[in-house]
Amino acid sequence: MADLNPLRVLNLFKCISPIDCELLGLDPAEGRPEMFIWRYLPAPPVCIRPSVAQENASNEDDLTTKLAEIVWVSGMIRSALHKGSSIDTIMEQWEYLQTQVAIYVNSDAPGLQQLSQGKSIRGICQRLKGKQGRFRGNLSGKRVDFSARTVISPDPNLGIDEVAVPQPVAKNMTYPEKVHRHNIAKLQACVRNGPDIWPGALAVIKKDDGEYKISLKFANKELVAHNLAVGDVVERHLEDGDIVLFNRQPSLHKLSIMSHFVKVRPWRTFRLNECVCNPYNADFDGDEMNLHVPQTEEARAEAMMLMGVRYNLITPKSGEPIIAATQDFITAAFLLSSKDRFFDRKTFMSICMDMLDGQILVDVPPPSIIVPRALWTGKQVFDILMRPNRQSPVMVNLDAKCKNFKASPGQRHCPDMDPYDGWLVVRNSQVMCGLMDKSTVGTGKKDSIFYVILRDYGPDQAVIAMNRLAKLCARYLTRQGLSIGVADVFPAASLVRERDRLVSSAYHSCDNIISAFNAGRLEKASGCNMEQTLENSISGALNKVRQLAGEHCINTLSRNNAPLIMALSGSKGSNINVAQMIALVGQQIISGQRVPDGFQDRTLPHFHKNARQPDSKGFVRNSFYSGLLPTEFLFHAISGREGLIDTAVKTAETGYMSRRLMKSLEDLSTQYDNTVRTSGGTIVQFQCGADKLDPANIEGPAGCPVHFQRTWTHAESLTWDNGEPSLTPEEIRLVCSHELEMRRRHFSRKGLLKNEDLSYDDTSHYGIDEHESGRKFLSSVRNYVNILADKLHKMQTMTNIYQISDTNQAESHTCQTAKVSMTTLRLFMKMCFEKYQKAHTEPGHPVGAIAAQSIGEPGTQMTLKTFHFAGVAGMSITQGVPRINEIINASKNISTPVITCPLLNNRKMEVSRVVKARMEKTYLADVLRFVELEWRPEGGHIVLQIDTGTLASLHLGIAVSDIAQAICGEKKLKILPSDIRINGNIITVHISGASGSPTRPGGERQARTAESSDMLLKANFLRRKLPSVVISGHSGATRALIESTEDNTYRILVEGQGLRACMTTAGVIGTQVTTNSVIECSEILGIEAARTTIVKEMDQVMGYMDIDHRHMHLLADAMTYKGEVLGITRYGLSKTRDSVLHLASFEKTADHLFDAVAGMKTDRLDGVSESIILGQTTRIGTGGFKMVRRLGIQSFELCKKPTLLEDSWRAQQKLKKFTTSL
Repeated sequence: MADLNPLRVLNLFKCISPIDCELLGLDPAEGRPEMFIWRYLPAPPVCIRPSVAQENASNEDDLTTKLAEIVWVSGMIRSALHKGSSIDTIMEQWEYLQTQVAIYVNSDAPGLQQLSQGKSIRGICQRLKGKQGRFRGNLSGKRVDFSARTVISPDPNLGIDEVAVPQPVAKNMTYPEKVHRHNIAKLQACVRNGPDIWPGALAVIKKDDGEYKISLKFANKELVAHNLAVGDVVERHLEDGDIVLFNRQPSLHKLSIMSHFVKVRPWRTFRLNECVCNPYNADFDGDEMNLHVPQTEEARAEAMMLMGVRYNLITPKSGEPIIAATQDFITAAFLLSSKDRFFDRKTFMSICMDMLDGQILVDVPPPSIIVPRALWTGKQVFDILMRPNRQSPVMVNLDAKCKNFKASPGQRHCPDMDPYDGWLVVRNSQVMCGLMDKSTVGTGKKDSIFYVILRDYGPDQAVIAMNRLAKLCARYLTRQGLSIGVADVFPAASLVRERDRLVSSAYHSCDNIISAFNAGRLEKASGCNMEQTLENSISGALNKVRQLAGEHCINTLSRNNAPLIMALSGSKGSNINVAQMIALVGQQIISGQRVPDGFQDRTLPHFHKNARQPDSKGFVRNSFYSGLLPTEFLFHAISGREGLIDTAVKTAETGYMSRRLMKSLEDLSTQYDNTVRTSGGTIVQFQCGADKLDPANIEGPAGCPVHFQRTWTHAESLTWDNGEPSLTPEEIRLVCSHELEMRRRHFSRKGLLKNEDLSYDDTSHYGIDEHESGRKFLSSVRNYVNILADKLHKMQTMTNIYQISDTNQAESHTCQTAKVSMTTLRLFMKMCFEKYQKAHTEPGHPVGAIAAQSIGEPGTQMTLKTFHFAGVAGMSITQGVPRINEIINASKNISTPVITCPLLNNRKMEVSRVVKARMEKTYLADVLRFVELEWRPEGGHIVLQIDTGTLASLHLGIAVSDIAQAICGEKKLKILPSDIRINGNIITVHISGASGSPTRPGGERQARTAESSDMLLKANFLRRKLPSVVISGHSGATRALIESTEDNTYRILVEGQGLRACMTTAGVIGTQVTTNSVIECSEILGIEAARTTIVKEMDQVMGYMDIDHRHMHLLADAMTYKGEVLGITRYGLSKTRDSVLHLASFEKTADHLFDAVAGMKTDRLDGVSESIILGQTTRIGTGGFKMVRRLGIQSFELCKKPTLLEDSWRAQQKLKKFTTSL
């Protein structure tokens, strides 16, 4: 058979018929098989393979060198053919040519002979893939013009939506402003200033006589300014009020780039208000930030309205404020709002003017103290901040707990009577009581002043209030002063004595625990061995020392102590930090436990071997003030180093995780039919978040769009003096029903079969409920109004019970506590409906990208460790970034699979132990007293004696016969039932001889010797393997533990696989058994159960980070909407997306491009990645629709346009008439 050389293959491919091409999956019109055979070698342009000039020669690019080598080898082959050289020579040269062409395309292809010396060749594929490749380095991410970068510094005098740009930067950054009659004078002045004087211009683009550009660096500036005409474009310097994009890297979420208004200032750093540091995660220790200048009016408009700081005060991760007071501002607000701050009129007005810049009329409130002299409080300063005069519409109403509020039993119904002023009450922008701290003016809380202003009066008023606070706090703290010195961390004598007493007591307790351990008297904890029990006991005693010493330290410090002020206000640090500086540092923890032994049987050579005392295992009894001993210093350094290493490793892990999430979810967006779809139109969710609500606009707790209690308080405070009588409880319900009835028309239901209108209260399963979330909201409004009516009814009943004789007094008491007027009720319901409407997600919203950022950005704060399962000692479960990777990768074999089994009888420990024994894998060794090997005349025997007492105590419910049956069931042992005898609790296993193969004559002695040897080997094998035989429990269950819950009930935690077996175990509520293995849940219970498991597990790992559940639901839906669990990996992405550019820009670039060519794929270019690569508008957000401009043409001017068919028919008629006339 002849060799298949390329020419023969080409001729064979040409013979393939078009029909056969279609069977091969090819479109003959687009391409045939012979196109896969190269006849011409593509040579890229010189700009792709530039040469580097040197003194005597030029250094050519790898591609140029390889092309030259290919041309040279081709010439050699042509010459050899012309000379008639031998076939071996030609074939050798031809093979070399093939190798060079392969290296030219892909130098990393397997099987190629790499060059033995010199650097590796970068082929075409190597230039496309990787982080520095064409796709990721030059197409998905590009370098841009009109950008600047420098160091940042703070400036509280700037507004939070402003950025101070240095003059040198403003002179280099330009904006092309078109000349019109309103700005021609200003632009002429800029042209006269030229490029060196600010505000000036760099160039002028003339539109007459063809477009051309004039550089003002060399032109006559006066002449150019004189000839400036309407329609020209002036590339002017940046000036105050321009819109720029401000960005800090790493850009972890969308708030890492926002638009600011320019304030041109001297010096050489970008300056911004400290309130905006949080979304950028910026500090001023040398951080640099980037500034970009939009070049079109459309870009400026979108930057201002979509990316503006004032429209991004809320993080979409959880709907909490992310831009608010920080650090020194919180400290100053805390001091200013304290009970003991009083000012005379002059000082009070000076403080007010500090924050208002003397530009606003102030209605001075009456003084809080009149005699002996008029004094105003610091709380009244915040009254002016929120509402400086009666013309201001801002009326803040808020009840919120401050950072350090601790409710005592007697304050449950009146928290505002807290003696430490820990409950904030604001009525109509007047502070009644409470402190301004991190919870009330800082970030991360929805019960804050600025959040309430934002929700009730819009972002403009919230920004104004923040700007006032920044100026107020900066100036007040300058006047007040706050510094930390050695005297602030000097411990009192009483504190030193108390600390020494606590440490001595703890050391004595630890010595007792160690003595009990050494004597074998230490009681083992559930799920732990003796070593773990010892460590847990000692750690608990030592941790209690630091807690008690810290509490005593806080109680003994002066209220004017600077570190304590910062800790109490929440501006920086905590009580533990204060205690470590003054009292003691405490136990150092490494990987969740005390310092492990780094030397042989000890932590350091300074201690005795096997020492377990607190000093030898990382307990630091000194404070930072008193100074650490050398060993304590080393332990503290080890603990700190662990955090640094964890952070370094975590950066790469979380970065790759965020990138995978973004690539998989980036093209998910809401549509005009309320669905969430991919760029290809595939439905992922029928309603965004199942309720069409935007997490950024969720105001209430537990995902409710409205905070009913605060909204009612607001409506009640606004209408408290309307003079209307209170409604009766029945009237309240009637008014509510009437208002809701008007809203019900918008939330009707349609029948599934006939599309008929169904009753509002119809709960049949045959209706399509497109407005389920709206119906639920109306129901929640009704429930809250019913609570108000019940409260009023209760107060009226109590009035009758106490038989208050004065009717006016009774009505007054009722009105003060539970009055509900008509105006108040209608205003409350109107506010609720408006807030619910505003909370809806807009069409085109990029919910996928926001969900990916909301999950990926908090991941940078997570740990890489494994923690103990809450409530159960001894069971560890993977948490943090590794657990998230397991979930989003859809890993089949997870590191710590746990099955949670609720019990039918969950109150009795004995019952729990019985069920546990049924599940947990129990080995023969667990109930074995001894194993003996006996040799008798009839052969060998293994004698197993079962400990019946242990067997009974384990509650296994099996007998000795069941154990014998389990031994026979172990296939590897090859023991027959006839080989086993049972005598009481004794099991005897007979060791049968070797195979009964016939022996040769005269070979009986050798046969007996071989048989004895085989029996001895088998006896040793059985003696070694029999103790590991499983006699009870599920095969996949490694172990089971009993967990005690908060309500004193028990449940079983099974470590391992086997969900189906656990569900069918007697004593377990099978319908409530859950597992943390997504794949096993999908295989046993189906895809919907797997989706629920993904949401539950993600919430368990990241629940403390306050991520809205709608983001978790979208992630789960994106992983399961295809009917199978697909991981957020390259394999899962290739199953859900068919865009070549999308897949190639992620991973395996060359493979996806080759597959696309081989399959002749067509890319519709609908996705985000494709749009960025091609530089076109993404079909998300403002690019998700097309605008049509009104032409102003009257309807009678529009005539019907003839179709092509009509034109053809008329032409035929004219032709007939013409031929007839002839």
